[in-house]
Amino acid sequence: MIIPQTNESLARVADTVARGGVIAFRTDTFYGVGADPFNVTAVRRIKELKGREESKPILIVIGDRDQVRRFIHKPSPTFDLLAEKFWPGPLTLIGNAKGGVPDEITVSTETVGVRLPGDDKVRALIEACGGALTATSANPAHEAPAKTAAEVHAYFGNQIDLIVDDGAARSDQPSTVVDACASEPRLIREGVIAWAEIQKALNRVARGVLPSRSGRGLG
Repeated sequence: MIIPQTNESLARVADTVARGGVIAFRTDTFYGVGADPFNVTAVRRIKELKGREESKPILIVIGDRDQVRRFIHKPSPTFDLLAEKFWPGPLTLIGNAKGGVPDEITVSTETVGVRLPGDDKVRALIEACGGALTATSANPAHEAPAKTAAEVHAYFGNQIDLIVDDGAARSDQPSTVVDACASEPRLIREGVIAWAEIQKALNRVARGVLPSRSGRGLG
């Protein structure tokens, strides 16, 4: 079922997620498939829908920066610095996962990717759903990411409990993904934000050596 994203419809979206349902929604890049990240049954269902390889982790989008504490164990200074510089925005940062994050999310990597979208309507939907959602792209494996609610429906039909229509995707590129577990960041995927821009930001701060930010981490 496709419904428009409005202030009134958010309660229905939140109820669907709270009951363990799977939704599709516009993220700050493409449409994503969303569920409660801590609901193992829902996350497994997403993987079955996508035909997703078991070795691929699932990223998380959050409604505000405080949500990082639910997922990341002791963010590195690099993580904090990049979050400060590029969030909210299309940068997914990988950190060391907290012990309670399901293996269905981390796939035994002991890490998890988190993003704070730079879009007020996207963050409002995430907040309504408890502050965090999975956000793997809404497409079967090896197909192009869906850019509209209609494309999501064409891919999955009624296999998704609720498709939230908020117009066409605002981007033709995915988020940039950076492994920020350690002091030296590592590019996993270049997307909206150029790797050169990230490196430039880091070099301006530290010339290759990031300072300690004692007491300013995210927990």
